[in-house]
Amino acid sequence: MKILVLMDSFKGSLTSTEAGEAVKAGILSSGSDADVSVYPFADGGEGTLDAFLKADKCSRKIKVNVSDPLGRRIDAHYGVLSDNTAVIEIAQAAGLCLLSETERNPLKTTTRGVGELIKYAVNNGIRDFIIALGGSATNDCGIGMLKELGFKILDNGGLPVCDGALGLSKAVSIDKSGILPCLNECSFIIACDVKNPLFGAQGASHIFAPQKGASLEDIEMMDKWFIGFSAITHEAFPDSNPNAEGAGAAGGLGFALQAFLNGKMQPGTDVLLSRTDIEREISMSDLIITGEGRMDGQTAMGKAPVRIADLAKKYDKPVIAITGCVGKGADKCHDAGIDAIFPTLSHPMTLDEAMDSKTARDNVIRTACEIMRLNLTI
Repeated sequence: MKILVLMDSFKGSLTSTEAGEAVKAGILSSGSDADVSVYPFADGGEGTLDAFLKADKCSRKIKVNVSDPLGRRIDAHYGVLSDNTAVIEIAQAAGLCLLSETERNPLKTTTRGVGELIKYAVNNGIRDFIIALGGSATNDCGIGMLKELGFKILDNGGLPVCDGALGLSKAVSIDKSGILPCLNECSFIIACDVKNPLFGAQGASHIFAPQKGASLEDIEMMDKWFIGFSAITHEAFPDSNPNAEGAGAAGGLGFALQAFLNGKMQPGTDVLLSRTDIEREISMSDLIITGEGRMDGQTAMGKAPVRIADLAKKYDKPVIAITGCVGKGADKCHDAGIDAIFPTLSHPMTLDEAMDSKTARDNVIRTACEIMRLNLTI
């Protein structure tokens, strides 16, 4: 029996790779002699880089020293696929995972490190990019990234504005004259499932900034700054559109990539599936196991597990999902192709207990083992 494990992450507990390996450990502990293959899976957020690297056997992982969201120097990575396309997961340099809860402050956090990753890759011959847009700690409309790429965001005195959302409050003009050589030769695919506009009630500040440390007062200020920045961007780039799907992703980084770099937004799962052999692996497997930290009605609207299930049904393959918890509307995932959903909690526990990485791993292993024990008796 060939089993293919395609887990998304259990955010805050297990990466997609860790979740997948826990499923494999559970399968093998059941006494099954199944041939188990694990591929991490992601929709543009954390884990996307690993998913591409695992699925492309000829890919390379490159280490670069860059700025973290608070400007501290850290080592981050990007991938180079077999067709010389670079995969940059923005969470590597601008991720919320890089900060403690007390360090979260979108007025100051910056996407500068994302720009450093792109610049390093361009200077090393890369011209085609996939930008995985998820898990950011920032709300700066991408100005940190843009400044690293040679765009000058200027105040009313003609001086560069500071990093972070605070820089947006002073921005009055954009100078394109000093952009990185060869940047105009580059193409950018933005892997992202977020469809929010740049500003307004459904925009980046109102929807995503609270989890990044913003107060209600901060949110209202930043939303106004976003409106102002979109206006000066329109002067420099008349085709820019703050209402485009995904403009509000990653604190407005989606807007910057689309407006300044002509980035093309695509669903993260589609980007991954179109550039790897995962569909072929699905077609050759007897059982598909997928899942994520929480499955509910949002999952059924096109998140990674149901995209996997959709492909699996194309080849008439059974699909089982393992999840940390089941929320309202999860039954709709059955209509989307998932045959059965198994939550992992074995007894009542607090959220903090459930999200402890060791506890989460043990729960996934036990659940996968029990699933396989049932399968062995049928």
